[in-house]
Amino acid sequence: MTQRPKGDLPGLAPPRPIPLKDRASLVFVERARLDVADGAFVAVNADGTRTQIPVGGLAGIMLEPGARISHAAVALAARVGTLITWIGEGGVRLYSAGQPGGARSDRLLWQARIALDDSARLRVVRKMYAMRFGEDAPQRRSIDQLRGIEGVRVRESYALLAARYGVEWKRRRYDPTDWEAADLPNRCLSAATACLHGLTEAAVLAAGYAPAIGFLHTGKPLSFVYDIADLYKLETVVPEAFRIAGQAAKGKLDMAPDRAVRLACRDAFRKSGLLGRIIPAIEEALEAGDLLRPDPPPEAMPVAFKAPGSGDPGHRG
Repeated sequence: MTQRPKGDLPGLAPPRPIPLKDRASLVFVERARLDVADGAFVAVNADGTRTQIPVGGLAGIMLEPGARISHAAVALAARVGTLITWIGEGGVRLYSAGQPGGARSDRLLWQARIALDDSARLRVVRKMYAMRFGEDAPQRRSIDQLRGIEGVRVRESYALLAARYGVEWKRRRYDPTDWEAADLPNRCLSAATACLHGLTEAAVLAAGYAPAIGFLHTGKPLSFVYDIADLYKLETVVPEAFRIAGQAAKGKLDMAPDRAVRLACRDAFRKSGLLGRIIPAIEEALEAGDLLRPDPPPEAMPVAFKAPGSGDPGHRG
């Protein structure tokens, strides 16, 4: 292990943060208190039992209703670059999120410059279409028209997956204020997309970009998160949601469907290596805007961990 330089405090140097691509995806916590005990991140249940959580090896922790978190736990999560997100039941509603790393001003300015240039923004949207569907977007189409074309293709994919897994499917419909109002397939889809959005937001923030500055999606706190998550939605979480919904309809599940969906999404993320693909995909999409990235200003705060390979772009502790 690395020793501290001379003149510094005695003992071992603090551990380097784990790069986002090498982390596990998400942990959901409900009806428990998150705290730090003996230097470790723990979840304390109502009966006093403790469960240690390897917070430094996670991309994000999603807190559901009934969860509470201490100041020490939030501070530790920030130091290791793990996103803390407060969500509604099943992840249908996002209330707030902490920032795991300081956004880089050069990346924010680049992202905003592309979003404000109509031609550059269209080029990025066309690139995202190609990345998502594996083919070039139709020529001479506006962003609104491409959004409509994507919507049709997604609805067709939902219908095909529902038929494959024997799920009775009508349409995508849910009420963020009432989890139980949605039917089983919609609840499974909501739980699945919550997993993907949480993972994607952690990557967007760790790379130094703004979740709200989107290109295809606009006007939402997580517009850019939705843009990037949609690149992988049909490949990863949507098939798992319909598969679990089909099993639940046939009485083949031994756990709640939303829990089964989360476990399936976790395995899908690991199998596809999704965390290692998101940040390069962000760069690839934005480079299609064909606008030069500004250099960081001289007075900009540097990345906190300077050692090569210590973390992700923009990662701060």
